[in-house]
Amino acid sequence: MIRHMLIALVGLSIALAGCSIPDRGPVVPYTDTERAQPLGIANVRFYADGDPAPMIEEGARALEREKAALLAAGQSIARLPPAYYLAVSGGGDNGAFGAGLMNGWTTTGTRPTFKIATGVSTGALIAPFAFLGPDHDAELREVYTTLTPDRIFRRRSLTAALFNDAMADTTPLAEVIAKYANQKMFDEIGREYNKGRLLLIGTTDLDAQRAVIWNIGALATSGHPKALDLFRKILRASSAIPGAFEPVLLDVEIDGRKYQEMHVDGGAIAQLFLYPPTIEVGQVGVERRRIAYIIRNARLDPDHAQTERRTINIASRAIATMLAASGQNDVMRTYFVSRRDGVDYNLAYIGADFSAERPGEFDPTYMQALFDYGYREARDGRAWHKVPPGLRAARARRADASAGD
Repeated sequence: MIRHMLIALVGLSIALAGCSIPDRGPVVPYTDTERAQPLGIANVRFYADGDPAPMIEEGARALEREKAALLAAGQSIARLPPAYYLAVSGGGDNGAFGAGLMNGWTTTGTRPTFKIATGVSTGALIAPFAFLGPDHDAELREVYTTLTPDRIFRRRSLTAALFNDAMADTTPLAEVIAKYANQKMFDEIGREYNKGRLLLIGTTDLDAQRAVIWNIGALATSGHPKALDLFRKILRASSAIPGAFEPVLLDVEIDGRKYQEMHVDGGAIAQLFLYPPTIEVGQVGVERRRIAYIIRNARLDPDHAQTERRTINIASRAIATMLAASGQNDVMRTYFVSRRDGVDYNLAYIGADFSAERPGEFDPTYMQALFDYGYREARDGRAWHKVPPGLRAARARRADASAGD
């Protein structure tokens, strides 16, 4: 449905290009992009393609907070405990897989407390629950097993949508976000930030065409009266599929002048992220074991299907193919960056053995089946893979070739 809406919008907008569109504030000048600080909080966000120094400095401050928290708990800091990282990808209603996996992981008694948790799109909705720990499993399960399309969006008529900023109104999603991303959750995130832990959410600044990494803990501890509202907007923006769901406009001010930034789904640039590749965590001078867990809320095998010889079908199939390729590239990138930095890599994804029918977007029966699948995969110890499937197959072929020599 979403892909079809996007294609219809592109096609029909050509005929009505001269019609009025919603107003927005002036765009931030490109040369001032990094000077814009929402709510005036200096470390509330970073640019993934920018100077890595600010993120490295934030990491150093987080380490000092972690050490202070360990000492306050009567623990030694002579040898730091392992640092666990979690990255949760986009995937729309396939986020039910990640939600089920987190719940199943809890039952094994091996689920760690994450030093860093990151999320993009549906992963941005999962990440706060996962970051805060098993006490939030019931809420996470509720979100991903009770959602229906009417709790995510309201369809707009095709003609009306061409005069607006998206094919659907996501006010219902905003209400869901407000219910769970409440002051209590926000305060908890702030407390964990003060212990040296980081929750990072990805969006795309569509004007600047740049990936933005939001430092939610810094926002939660800022004390700004509009901080909670910005947190909710960030979650909504990270899930805003361009053209299908409304973008989120964020107000910023530079030298007394007001501007607006347009933010959409972080998946427009990257389906998931662990940390920017420009940061080599193995070179920061801190000796500790590092373990990364990557959850890809999608399948990684080809979704083979016959494509009808119609423009809308071809375009829709091409978009789906590009998104799948982007997700696979992100999985590979995080693998090679992890190997470079000596980080233990673990990947979970929806396997080819999952075969439930998907009658439409956010179908409750499909999402429940996928939640149950993720739950079993984690509970039974099958979820985590040390190598992405493409590399595993290549290694197997090389091994067979060597055996035959």
